[in-house]
Amino acid sequence: MFTGIIEETGIVERINITGNSGNIKIRAKKVLEGTKIGDSIAVNGICLTVVSMTGDSFSADVMAETVRRSSLSQSIAGHRVNLERAMAVGERFGGHIVSGHIDGTGIISSIKTEENAVWYKISAGDEILKHIVEKGSVAIDGISLTVADVQKNDFSVSVIPHTRRETILSDKKIGDAVNLETDVIGKYVERLMGYMKKDSEDQGDSGSGLTMESLRALL
Repeated sequence: MFTGIIEETGIVERINITGNSGNIKIRAKKVLEGTKIGDSIAVNGICLTVVSMTGDSFSADVMAETVRRSSLSQSIAGHRVNLERAMAVGERFGGHIVSGHIDGTGIISSIKTEENAVWYKISAGDEILKHIVEKGSVAIDGISLTVADVQKNDFSVSVIPHTRRETILSDKKIGDAVNLETDVIGKYVERLMGYMKKDSEDQGDSGSGLTMESLRALL
């Protein structure tokens, strides 16, 4: 589990993707402190398991599902990546609950400056946008950000200077792909409500108990 607060940016030293899987080696410093083989590190929001380490780098295997869901296959040697170690018990929870399991990718369609902030507009598919809510949380390349606006085909976030400096957002340009993870709580609620609706229909329930309709009536 992660919080979406990036600890440092690392450098891709090597990435080998053959077919739909492979291995990646990343040069880093801070995230190696206290880390051992088998620990998890989020790389651009992707939860990867450390399989080997040196004094200034770590390597991780990349499975096919990760390649399909994320933008990792577009990385090349020399690229910067956002890094965060798994959350430790008792630490401050500065962001939101981030699992490191990418839902899909989006495309940066607009970058605009407004005084000291920079607005990023992200285009994404319906399977992503249905879980994006205004003033809710989203992880973009592993960065915990607040959704400022949601439209039919995209959503926007406003980023402070510190976040741009400390992450790879400052490297991004229009047309770049970013990894997206939506709020895990919303996904669990959707799944549970789907089962409850199905059970109600199977039992011929006319509307007693908690249903999608009764929840809508509260809005």
